[in-house]
Amino acid sequence: MQPDAGAMAQAAVDVLPALILAGGAILIIFYALFVRRTLQVWAAALATATLAAAGYAVGVFLGEPPGVTFFGTFAVDGVNLWATAIILVVTVLTVALSVEWFDTDARQGEYYAVVLFSALGAVLLAGALDLMELVIAMMLASVTAYTMAGYHRRSRSSSEAAIKYFLLGGLANGVMVYGVALLFGLAGSTTFSELETGLAGADPLALVVGFGFVAMGVAFKLGALPAHQWMPDVAQGAPAPAAAFLLVAGKVGALVVLARLVMVLPEDLLGWRPVVALLAAATMTLGNLAALWQDDVRRLLGWSSVSQTGYGLLAVVAVGRSDLAIPSLLFFLAAYALGNMAAFGVVVELRGLTDRGAYRGLAGPHPWLIGGLAVSFLSFVGIPPLGGFAAKLLLMGAVIDAGYTWLAVLTIINSAISLFYYARVLGPAYFGAAARPRPVLGRWAGAAVLVAVVGVVAIGVVAQPLAQAWGALSLVGR
Repeated sequence: MQPDAGAMAQAAVDVLPALILAGGAILIIFYALFVRRTLQVWAAALATATLAAAGYAVGVFLGEPPGVTFFGTFAVDGVNLWATAIILVVTVLTVALSVEWFDTDARQGEYYAVVLFSALGAVLLAGALDLMELVIAMMLASVTAYTMAGYHRRSRSSSEAAIKYFLLGGLANGVMVYGVALLFGLAGSTTFSELETGLAGADPLALVVGFGFVAMGVAFKLGALPAHQWMPDVAQGAPAPAAAFLLVAGKVGALVVLARLVMVLPEDLLGWRPVVALLAAATMTLGNLAALWQDDVRRLLGWSSVSQTGYGLLAVVAVGRSDLAIPSLLFFLAAYALGNMAAFGVVVELRGLTDRGAYRGLAGPHPWLIGGLAVSFLSFVGIPPLGGFAAKLLLMGAVIDAGYTWLAVLTIINSAISLFYYARVLGPAYFGAAARPRPVLGRWAGAAVLVAVVGVVAIGVVAQPLAQAWGALSLVGR
């Protein structure tokens, strides 16, 4: 029994960042239950301390060799750790954006526990090496996401966004569970390592259906076609800090787990690579075309996030064929996460200002906020020297290596299209008639915007050493 106890103790150490998140969330629940309303805001400090402790644990493990734990169901590798670090940064920024936004909400203490549980779901997704763990992580990330989307329960738009999100998520996740059952029946196991051998002689039609159903659930969390519609709805209707988080955190975990899953699938039977390439092309194109005439800035950011999902899928297309696949994946996730948090942070700091016409002339009274919005938008387009430029350069290099040059060309075309709808916001903001200053939310939201904008610039400046460091990582998929 002693070796088993030692193995379980080691497994607990291996997933220490996730355990810290879970422990911190439970602590905040009890804190919120027993303290009076005026002290609820200190739950944000507890959440920040939890995230700092989890970040420290990630830093400790970064130098360790890659491996698996919990009987081969969870990956402990550099990709998982860096993805976890990105999720933690996004969650810290979300907490900072939320402090003043939820200041008058009597339930703000519980909100931070929900945020931590949702971050935990994303972290578990990034390390999943088992279909059952994939389901559990997806459910945790989804249920908490529905709660966050509808947290303003007296807001009609928030409730509408939450119910649409829930209905689409219930359908997608239900289909995913059926797909997991099919793959389990074909392979006789749910671990990725045994799927690789068990599916070798599987019936091709059943394999296509099983993978397609599982991919539907992952596509929902990514915001990819055909389960993408929740993104603009949540971006527009959910509380703005929650929307910023929901458009990023789940995408980080889902992209990583999709890359792990496709690595173990028999490509000769399934032919998943051209399917993912077509999905990437359709997702980026639809997202950009739908964003062209949006007059609601938050909804525009939602459709922009759909298009960004398409770009991120380029890295999955290149997995196993290009050495640039892993660094391009991590670089995209980091650049997108910081850019999205900066853009939504500006909306939060301007007290939820979302009508495009209301941004006219705001560069005069609020130069640094509109400047931050410009940095995030230009990074999304891929303008040097911002992080988005390096991300798209690596992504296009990866798909060219993988033999999908047409996808790189389509990425350039879509990036040019996106410049138009970003300019529809920035142009009037800089060149429209001068506007009166708008009331801003507070110093914590402003600090979050500043940190995110600096991060977008910084990762672009240090792109080469980051790409070299991430290029040495291996993705444990088996």
